[in-house]
Amino acid sequence: GDDSSGRKVITFSCCRMPPSHQLNHTRLLEYLKYTLDQYVENDYTVVYFHYGLKSLNKPSLKWLQTAYKEFDRKYVSKRLVLPYLAFNILLTISFSFPRYKKNLKALYVVHPTNFIKILWNIFKPLISHKFGKKITYVNCLSDLGEHLKYDQLNIPQEVIRHDENLQRKQKGKLPPVVKVPPPRPPLPTQQFGVSLQYIKDKNKGELIPPVMKETVSYLKSKGLRVEGLFRRSASIQTIKDVQKLYNQGKSVNFDDYHDIHIPAVILKTFLRELPQPLLTFDCYDHILGITSVESCLRVTRCKQIIQGLPEHNYVVLKYLICFLHMVSQESIYNRMTASSLACVFGLNLVWPSKGTASLSALVPVNLFTELLIDFYTNIFNSRTVPGE
Repeated sequence: GDDSSGRKVITFSCCRMPPSHQLNHTRLLEYLKYTLDQYVENDYTVVYFHYGLKSLNKPSLKWLQTAYKEFDRKYVSKRLVLPYLAFNILLTISFSFPRYKKNLKALYVVHPTNFIKILWNIFKPLISHKFGKKITYVNCLSDLGEHLKYDQLNIPQEVIRHDENLQRKQKGKLPPVVKVPPPRPPLPTQQFGVSLQYIKDKNKGELIPPVMKETVSYLKSKGLRVEGLFRRSASIQTIKDVQKLYNQGKSVNFDDYHDIHIPAVILKTFLRELPQPLLTFDCYDHILGITSVESCLRVTRCKQIIQGLPEHNYVVLKYLICFLHMVSQESIYNRMTASSLACVFGLNLVWPSKGTASLSALVPVNLFTELLIDFYTNIFNSRTVPGE
């Protein structure tokens, strides 16, 4: 899933931890490292579900020490070993090692116990204030919804039932019923959260949505050589303000914000909030199959898949990938290779119609996106669309 800023979310559920004597802790360590490695080059968020941690399934102190040494050998000098708890696995990995802490923007601890809070207060003086600001305690799942789209997360049923029990126990009464007003119809000038067809119909048949045209144009002129373009986040409130301006049909001057990453985040947000992904739900399974295609035939297979896109989606995709290809050509300055851009844009271009993409989907989705960017000229050279 994504948080409210579009950052990828990694979840850790204690209730899914098997008894310690049944767990291959070496494989667990490798899995933790593998999972984090998918995201640490970009801004990301961690959600830790504490419910279900018991004496039976707590990792041993010996394993924590092994994990600490493993990360220490590969990445940094020693800094801090936190107490014996699964909570501290996340803190150790995410905070103690620069490769992982650099782009971690938030850690949400869901259903924290008093013991967790006491431990944190004890060790807080040893951790910088900047780290401390990244941790947020979340007492119930509804509160988590204020920070991210928690309905996209694969939350264990045990956690959901525990949350329901907590809600029932609170003061022995149900919270007041809040009437939710029916959704408002989109504005004629709406840009976010509406279909490409809707935007086209409201903009005199223009195929490229105004928000996409303006962000790409601005980034072409001023952002191609910015290091880490598309990797950095921006102020949540500023992004909401810019979205509001676009949805109201008002002009946006990105020079006023003095932050090149704002148009970059706006572009990613636009793609992510489309009702149907730009590469469409129909293409999702075909894209996942790209890894089973022989390497020498993958570009041809990519070409076949996008040939099946609706004309409007094809034109918008071609416009976007052309720009991303330009960005990758300046990677000596911006450090954003086709592979780096694919990690950022892959799951903003396609996702399943139900639920969220699994971890195993990351490799084929990112590979497909990387091929589109690297071989842009070859893949998009044979199809022309009227009005393109």
